[in-house]
Amino acid sequence: MSHPRPAPHVAAIHDLSGMGRCALTIVLPVLSAMGCWTSPLLTAWLSAHTLYPHTDHFLVRDLTEELDQTTQHWTELGASFNAVYSGFVGSRRQIDLVEGFIDRFGSGALVVVDPVMADHGKPYRTYTPEMCQAMKGLCAKADLITPNLTEAAILLGKPYEAVPTDEQELHAWLEGLSLDGSRSVILTGVSPRPGKIGAASLDRDTGEISVALADEVPAAFPGTGDLFTSVALGALLQGQDLEQATALAVEFVGLCARHTLELGTPREQGVQFEDLLGELI
Repeated sequence: MSHPRPAPHVAAIHDLSGMGRCALTIVLPVLSAMGCWTSPLLTAWLSAHTLYPHTDHFLVRDLTEELDQTTQHWTELGASFNAVYSGFVGSRRQIDLVEGFIDRFGSGALVVVDPVMADHGKPYRTYTPEMCQAMKGLCAKADLITPNLTEAAILLGKPYEAVPTDEQELHAWLEGLSLDGSRSVILTGVSPRPGKIGAASLDRDTGEISVALADEVPAAFPGTGDLFTSVALGALLQGQDLEQATALAVEFVGLCARHTLELGTPREQGVQFEDLLGELI
């Protein structure tokens, strides 16, 4: 007779947008559907994510002090986690605080860092060169990082124009990102064949490199990176290996993107995944 196990406990360090599917509005439902108990730790609150048209009523609240105080409170509570999962951070101080959080709670936990700092060949406007450099230090504390191609170029100190165009170059980038095998890597947005897009992974435990691809969708939606890493983390906490977790995340993101396109959902609302969560259970 099998016995139920406690839900894996995840500390999710992300921002929260009131409008638009991204960050915590994706992380929480996905990890819950995959059997995880998730404790959110907010870096910022926005009235809408930044791909919505900016208006006079756009609001953003920096929650650096609350991040620090919550870390202290959770320490007092004796909290423990099976995984620590960080995403967007808004300042150099927040990067330092997330590093401190990992130092306090990361022992024995799976530490996943999604270095949300750039896309389409350039850093986000909120990211300074100093912050990009500091992100390398945060990633050094991770068991797994999930950069896109632009973020990978920054972490490696390479120009975006040097992104891999063949399998040999892709392997070299994965090995460089793994810091000689000290951490696992999932590199997202790779497209080694026309009409296909997906992710490549390097498992630090086995040294195995794998590539998972899906049909490319003729549209781009915000939040797909958050969706990808959340699904991959949920799969790992279910006991799947890195290759399996990567393949599931590629498959599910592709499914949701096609579904969103078919529904005609406005792009700024993000990828529509809610009615497909049953596929993850």
